[in-house]
Amino acid sequence: MNMKMRDFSVLIAVIMVVIMMVIPLPTPVLDFLIIINISLSLIILMVAMNTKEPLEFSIFPSLLLLVTLFRLALNVSTTRSILSNEGGGEVIRTFGEFVVGGSPVVGFVVFLILVIIQFVVITKGSERVAEVAARFTLDAMPGKQMSIDADLNAGLITEQEARERRENIEREADFYGAMDGASKFVKGDAIAGIVILLINVLGGFIIGMVVHGMGFSESASTFTLLSVGDGLVSQIPALLVSTATGIVVTRAASDGNLGTDIVRQIFAYPRLLFVTAGVVVFLGIFTPIGPLRTFPIAAIIAFGGYRLQKNIEKQAADMQQDVEEQEIEEVKNPESVTGLLNVDPIEFEFGYGLIPLADSNQGGDLLDRVIMIRRQFALEMGLVVPVVRIRDNIQLKPNQYIIKIKGNQVAEGEILLDHYLAMSPGTDDDSSITGIETVEPAFGLPALWVTEEMKEKAEMAGYTVVDPPSVVATHLTEVIKRHAHELLDRQSTQNLIDNIKEASPTVVEELIPNLLGVGDVQKVLQKLLKEKVSIRDLNTILETLADQANFTRDPNVLTEYVRQALSRQITQQYTEPGQPLRVITAGAGLEKKISEHVQQTEQGSYLAMDPETTQHIQKALHEQVENISRSGLQPVILCSPAIRMYLKQVVEMILPDVPVISYNELEPHVEVQSVGVVNV
Repeated sequence: MNMKMRDFSVLIAVIMVVIMMVIPLPTPVLDFLIIINISLSLIILMVAMNTKEPLEFSIFPSLLLLVTLFRLALNVSTTRSILSNEGGGEVIRTFGEFVVGGSPVVGFVVFLILVIIQFVVITKGSERVAEVAARFTLDAMPGKQMSIDADLNAGLITEQEARERRENIEREADFYGAMDGASKFVKGDAIAGIVILLINVLGGFIIGMVVHGMGFSESASTFTLLSVGDGLVSQIPALLVSTATGIVVTRAASDGNLGTDIVRQIFAYPRLLFVTAGVVVFLGIFTPIGPLRTFPIAAIIAFGGYRLQKNIEKQAADMQQDVEEQEIEEVKNPESVTGLLNVDPIEFEFGYGLIPLADSNQGGDLLDRVIMIRRQFALEMGLVVPVVRIRDNIQLKPNQYIIKIKGNQVAEGEILLDHYLAMSPGTDDDSSITGIETVEPAFGLPALWVTEEMKEKAEMAGYTVVDPPSVVATHLTEVIKRHAHELLDRQSTQNLIDNIKEASPTVVEELIPNLLGVGDVQKVLQKLLKEKVSIRDLNTILETLADQANFTRDPNVLTEYVRQALSRQITQQYTEPGQPLRVITAGAGLEKKISEHVQQTEQGSYLAMDPETTQHIQKALHEQVENISRSGLQPVILCSPAIRMYLKQVVEMILPDVPVISYNELEPHVEVQSVGVVNV
């Protein structure tokens, strides 16, 4: 009910403002409304000064329109009263006689100065600032949206916080757009003030002589004073509102209001006050101003600088003491040691020579690239990669970097920031392409570090040329792919399950914990990731597990069932449209040999093969893989579903990146072409 009354009262106020332009008002009512106008303008100025950011005063554009309309309606009413009754009330008369000393010329000059200040300085500047702020806010919206999405994907903010930030960005754009238009009202109000003053002076002069029978001098004096008083009464509130407009559109986000920020930032450098005091003393000694007028001011400024300097030193000492006491308490605290036990899932450490890679002030974009890697990995593999800890390490060589997984180093490399990595096309190399020989860190290919001058020549010769940040990003991506199964812990698995539960609660409730635990699901997902099979279609994976968990809880067998359910995905992963799938086929002898060595136990089945037979099979596989690799094809081994997981165990010992798939994991329409057979 209270909210309805507020809305109704605002509506009535707007209607009354319009009525003021039509119905004559008694002078006591005009006096009351003029004082209300001045008070309202002061309130708006005070609120503008005490807001920390513009959106805290988001109604200001609409309020500015209403206040301007009220002031113009008041101008119409006072003009009517001045021209018809030879007076606009005590407030106008007081401003015309007392404030400007009863001199029409002085009052007119003061009025013109106020109008010039408002129109030329404040209003014009506010209009320009609002226009530029609106333009830059709109231009910056896509970048801010991407930053919010990146923080959300990185896990730095929640979905609710991301939604609130997006809403704030939209409100900010709407606010500055509205301020750009509302500032035009202030400009028009200033022009209207000048026109109304001229109408009052000329109209009053004519009416005084023709209607009221006044003389030339009396008519000019009376109506000029009243018009100037009316102009001042109107322009002073207009000046206050214009100042509030300028404060709002030039206000940057801060943790304090305008007064706090002014005092804190202007007096942040006490030594400058001593310099200022010295300049004032210099003016008193070497100019006709004299020491009597300058020395007291210089003394006050110097004393203020001295006190500020002492306060800053005291605050610094207190802060240092607090830090030392806190460090002592942390050392004494027995719980402080537990923080040392935490291990970061992924760490990227680099030597001091590679600091520009991560320093955005030097043009480094490594942090942005890591965010994009995590985003791309979530889309491709369905796994949310933990935050990558990036830090410099003075123990490394200047151009060296290392990658750690759970505290253990798993990869390293060296790059030259002022060079480019050029990789040979695989044909006859151009002898004119010279550089520093190296090995591409992600895939182990021979390469050259070439200079800027040699870069274009290498590209013309067919070399693949990559800049240093891309080399690092590619290496980091491949390392994460290779160790993705290690990064999927139980908590991450639970998070994935909770996420799918929102869309498909039935399958989750059926599977967990009735049939399988979170740890069982984790093992299956880890086995899929280890063979670079995406787990993004988690709904299909969980449904398959729910179907098969009644018959077995062996994670190896469950993984095979899941792989068969993901046959379309696996087929697309290894085939190209319109091209046959070229594979190395496991021959009948190999199939039989592996089947004979599979042992069944109560805990599950496993491959029990003697080392000599294993080495014999591995040698035959290695020869076939090398043959197909030399022809430029991706080696894929195809076998029956019964031995796939056992054959993979044999293959991954020597060729961990070579995929092993079964017939059941291929779509029926796929054309398969055997380019080699492994028999033993």
